[in-house]
Amino acid sequence: MKNQTPPSDDYDTPWKDALTRYFPEFMAFYFPLAAAEIDWRQAHVFLDQELAQVVQDAELGKRLLDRLVQVGTYEGGEQWVYIHVEVQGQRDAHFAERLFTYNYRLYDRYRRPVASLAVLADDSESWKPDTFGYQLFGCEVGIRFPAVKILDYGSQIESLLEDPNPFALVTAAHLFTRKTKGDPEQRYAAKWRLAKLLYEREWDKQRIIDLFSVIDWLMHLPNALEQQLLHDVYTLERNVAMPYVTSAERFGIEKGLQQGLQQGLQQGLQQGRQEGRQEEAVVFLQRQLTHRFGRLPDAVCARLTSASIEQLETWILNVLDAESLDDFFDRC
Repeated sequence: MKNQTPPSDDYDTPWKDALTRYFPEFMAFYFPLAAAEIDWRQAHVFLDQELAQVVQDAELGKRLLDRLVQVGTYEGGEQWVYIHVEVQGQRDAHFAERLFTYNYRLYDRYRRPVASLAVLADDSESWKPDTFGYQLFGCEVGIRFPAVKILDYGSQIESLLEDPNPFALVTAAHLFTRKTKGDPEQRYAAKWRLAKLLYEREWDKQRIIDLFSVIDWLMHLPNALEQQLLHDVYTLERNVAMPYVTSAERFGIEKGLQQGLQQGLQQGLQQGRQEGRQEEAVVFLQRQLTHRFGRLPDAVCARLTSASIEQLETWILNVLDAESLDDFFDRC
């Protein structure tokens, strides 16, 4: 198993999704001093389109993730300011210059204070940029920005696993991802540990789904180990008396829709017919129904196999809500 090459790790989507869904917690975990000055009673607003317009011709290097957020502050009554957050996944000699460029362009557009904040998620322990500027003829221009280094949390993993902030688990998942690179068995053990922690917290169902998705995006596993992990999570959910016992199933279905059905659709289009989509949908439904209700009768398998692609897609959307096989077909 250790000779297998795992898929490349992707840091963009999980960080972006987690930051968007839990921005107050993101600020409280990584930038607590700034978070204390924000009036969270006022809604914060993400301005992605506005950011794209400002920086579209200022590409000074590869951006991993950046968000522009409008927030209110306590100072001076209801005052709106802007936070430009960037998560950088690799060392980049132009990173600080890019933040400087974005900051002054945003200020030029809004004429409001702009705070640039950086999360450095790269592998280089010595790379910690936090300033950029220059001097000329007595004129000095520059920026100094807070920068958090994920690697600096490396000695605090056990504390991270006890921290109730969701970004403590995101940070731990990130560290585990790098620590277990090239070792699928160790990554499986770390990912399973994080998954179990999700169910030990008194979190709502949606937060479990969200964070399980983040962990999965970060910590890729070979297919066999990934299937084993999902099976273990299914078993865990059945053994704990919680009101959100279908979170892993819902995550699995969303993942299956994105991967299995899309692959089947591509195959069907390439062949000029729908068999690809239909076969993928049948296999997906058989797997999900077996996980939920045990071995399927031959009559159920025959009904799935003979169904149209439209009927199969309808069944996929309803499989989570069924309480039995009879209920599943009655709903559809």
